[in-house]
Amino acid sequence: MTTKEISAGRPILRPRFRITRGTKIAFGPGKADLLEGIAKTGSIGAAAARMGMSYMRAWSLIQEMNQCFKPPVVASARGGQQHGGAALTPAGRRVLALYRRMERHSLKTIRADWRILQKLLRD
Repeated sequence: MTTKEISAGRPILRPRFRITRGTKIAFGPGKADLLEGIAKTGSIGAAAARMGMSYMRAWSLIQEMNQCFKPPVVASARGGQQHGGAALTPAGRRVLALYRRMERHSLKTIRADWRILQKLLRD
């Protein structure tokens, strides 16, 4: 989605899958964005700040993901002289890649219906 598309007010289709485990949301769009931020910055705090989220909220989301998946998705190190840091585990990279692939595949699958629906929307 480009800034031009947003400012033009054009309709945009964005799939929003949520993977639940009991009452917990194991994974969804916000958690995917958080993992991408951690992968880019190497920091939970920096990833949270980019999303306008508190560190504590980000940390609670990470704990929830790590509880829902067999292997943890994020590994973190506390502060100290190295100032800590965080990284996606191999499982975290795989979960994120699979989730993004599901999004792409869903858009391809519903493309024809989306084109028809767009014609029904106001300009």
